Amino acid sequence: MKELSKPLILGVTGASGLIYAVRTLKYLLLADYTIDLVASKSAYTVWQAEDNVRMPPEPELQEQFWRGQCGVMEGGKLRCHRWGDVGATIASGSYRTLGMVIIPCSMSTVAKLAGGLSSDLLERAADVQIKEGRKLVLVPRETPFSLIHLRNLTTLAEAGVRIVPAIPAWYHHPQSIEDLVDFVIARTLDQLDIDCVAINRWQGH
Repeated sequence: MKELSKPLILGVTGASGLIYAVRTLKYLLLADYTIDLVASKSAYTVWQAEDNVRMPPEPELQEQFWRGQCGVMEGGKLRCHRWGDVGATIASGSYRTLGMVIIPCSMSTVAKLAGGLSSDLLERAADVQIKEGRKLVLVPRETPFSLIHLRNLTTLAEAGVRIVPAIPAWYHHPQSIEDLVDFVIARTLDQLDIDCVAINRWQGH
């Protein structure tokens, strides 16, 4: 089986910064990846608050919604899952994947994963990646981090989870908000050996 044919799970929580999820999906679809997407229940509320946009709960309508948000109507494969559908494919370790990215990742999700809890499909899918020894990348979007946050993140890092905070760099001379976002996305996908975001990487002095 080709690596590209294995799906990548994209989890979207209710943390602020849904632009990270939208642009991540854009680049992955343009690179012809197969994506299993699951948004947490709170993500619906954040869409409404940040962009005054209502995300449809029905999986069959979400594909067009997400493709419309990222502007990629064709290319790649996108399967959307209902947040509470713990019987979905991605809830099982027998469903082979490239790994999972949770972007943006809330501190509530971090806490549940660190405690081994899974109350919805997103958390169950992430727990599966950990128990199967697959790649799981979290992009926490919170500031400041409390001691509790740091301890939870440390617990996950000790379990092999990669932590990529939504902190952009400046050496690539960003000209827009999108440039800052794309830097974080590129570094996130680097953890999965996926190189599909064009950024100016550090070339030394």
